[in-house]
Amino acid sequence: MSAITPEVVAAHGLSEEEYARVLHALGREPNLVELGIFSVMWSEHCSYKSSRIHLKKLPTEAPWVICGPGENAGVIDIGDGQAAIFKMESHNHPSYIEPYQGAATGVGGILRDVFTMGARPVANMNALRFGRPDHPKMKHLVKGVVAGIGGYGNCVGVPTVGGETNFHKAYDGNILVNAMTVGVADADKIFYSAATGLGNPIVYVGSKTGRDGIHGATMASADFDEKSDEKRPTVQVGDPFTEKLLIEACLELMATDAIVAIQDMGAAGLTSSSVEMATNGKAGIILDMDKVPCREEGMTPYEMMLSESQERMLMVLKPGKEPMAEAIFKKWELDFAVIGEVTDTGHMVLTFEGEVVCDIPLGPLAEDAPLYDRPAASPEDYKAWAAVPPIGEVPATTDLAADLVKLIGCPDLASRAWIWQQYDSQVGGDTVQKSGGDAALVRVHNTRKALAISTDCSPRYCYADPYEGGKQAVAETYRNISAVGATPLAITNCLNFANPQRPEIMAQIVGCLNGMGDACRALDYPIVSGNVSLYNESKATGGGSAILPTPAIGGVGLTQDWEKTATIAFKAEGEAIWVIGGEGSHMGQSLWLREIAGREAGNAPKVDLAVERANGEQVRALIAAGTVTAVHDISDGGLLVALAEMALAGKIGCTIDAQLTTRSAFGENQSRYIVTAPAGVEIENALKIGTVGGDSVAGVTIGALREANEAFFKDWMEA
Repeated sequence: MSAITPEVVAAHGLSEEEYARVLHALGREPNLVELGIFSVMWSEHCSYKSSRIHLKKLPTEAPWVICGPGENAGVIDIGDGQAAIFKMESHNHPSYIEPYQGAATGVGGILRDVFTMGARPVANMNALRFGRPDHPKMKHLVKGVVAGIGGYGNCVGVPTVGGETNFHKAYDGNILVNAMTVGVADADKIFYSAATGLGNPIVYVGSKTGRDGIHGATMASADFDEKSDEKRPTVQVGDPFTEKLLIEACLELMATDAIVAIQDMGAAGLTSSSVEMATNGKAGIILDMDKVPCREEGMTPYEMMLSESQERMLMVLKPGKEPMAEAIFKKWELDFAVIGEVTDTGHMVLTFEGEVVCDIPLGPLAEDAPLYDRPAASPEDYKAWAAVPPIGEVPATTDLAADLVKLIGCPDLASRAWIWQQYDSQVGGDTVQKSGGDAALVRVHNTRKALAISTDCSPRYCYADPYEGGKQAVAETYRNISAVGATPLAITNCLNFANPQRPEIMAQIVGCLNGMGDACRALDYPIVSGNVSLYNESKATGGGSAILPTPAIGGVGLTQDWEKTATIAFKAEGEAIWVIGGEGSHMGQSLWLREIAGREAGNAPKVDLAVERANGEQVRALIAAGTVTAVHDISDGGLLVALAEMALAGKIGCTIDAQLTTRSAFGENQSRYIVTAPAGVEIENALKIGTVGGDSVAGVTIGALREANEAFFKDWMEA
């Protein structure tokens, strides 16, 4: 084997101090296999070594939470003996290097996290961030990512029902691709990852192991440079047809009593799955690398352990169940191999060609992995560093109609139909509401219940004020789920930040997490799963370009009757339009300020969490009572943009009674909704602002709005 030189250690992403810890843990120098295993298990992607201290402060419990963070996905009780299982994950770096496969395998990986726990996946969502549309690489990245998400999700037969896509120059050199999956399972048939039972067989199922994705977890824990294309071999290659077979085979075996524990092979592949299973079960593990199914000749234990080949699972079975399990996987034309057994040594031991090639105590790999309380800039120092200009004087708009047309057509607000038309949103037959509304709505099969799902974040708010931005990201999903009439129950997250070794970036992480935590507590809306993606910055764009802080939130809610829900579309002429939550006035960090006035300035809007909760409860009660006919939350672009979106969805215009100003038309104050109701119906604690009817909004015809709204993607992709 190769000599372990300082250069080899550095190439594995370990610092001098971390390598000293490896020497202490082993009491000797590691061989290359052991060094590789420490490298991936101690990467940010697997160990969360810069964020664990802060993640522990988040609220994770509620009476309806069955399983919080620590397993493959979060689990909540949705009644009638059923559970919803969901999680969000990042595949940012791979998607920048190879957008189709990066995005596709991101979808495949998050699907496995969910069905590993016994759920049938019922919905996929995503949250995407791209750089400037005029960046020379951006159209290629957008096309590849969207095709990858659609290609994998469509083939595997799980509907992609919604998501969000935004553009900002901060993502020029490091795009974000966050994928979310929601599944449904019987609450008494949840499967966990703890390997137990001395001597129980460990089996490998799914696809064969190849050389794709080796060091993927390490690559995902480093920033980019101008040689990022050379990292292409670290990107995994997916096969959605095999994933579909794997889902069916796993669910068939789960219907028996054969499985003791199960874990998907995600980041760090066979290494992380085996270490996590043994650690969670407080056991040991021995694997015979000669028995690992490989698709390439001459693979070494190092390559087998670090490969991130897709569509693979690791299981612990009850003794004697191997023949039955093998028959199921062979029926589905998948590999099946007994590759080891559970021990009581507390060590990971690997053998190859009759020799021990790895013997590592499990404690240092997982529970005792490095944990850093990295310095964070104070709020005052962060504000000075961020250098967000004060808002100053906000000019009065000279033409409301022209501003509305420009806003509704800007990249952040333009129709996403070009994207979601590439996704199969109807497969499974349970999609009630898909992309284009406030939240997606997917019926729980053979019931009247439905799950509401939303992904949200406003990175420009998080940059200007990490604490308020973190609060707002959680509150926005709460609002979107409430707007369709569902009760928000829990969230997952994907925390995307730049280099945590910079105190200003740690200030973003700490601030956003504090805001998220306070919002979750106030809204009774716990965090049950999540993912952290750090080092999202690129030297290739000219000197340390960091992304905006982007703590993407995936919210899940429940309604007991999918027919008693709301959509954003105006329904009928003559209905009254009401605003719950007051008039707009806040222009700091607004899209109007950026797109019309050409400035990114001012403070982020604040979120009054008590008001957020009260307004959400009121809206849900109005929908349940059948009082309101349409509901839409007011978010990016303010009141006038929200009205235009309702008009476009309903193909009916509206008249506004009040004289709108720049602030009242485009202010982005939080916790606000627009609702419509038949004439004569009074809405308490609301302001009546107009009437549904006609063919225009603020003097702009529906046709002109639609043309502006649909032009961006059409013109860009056809250019």
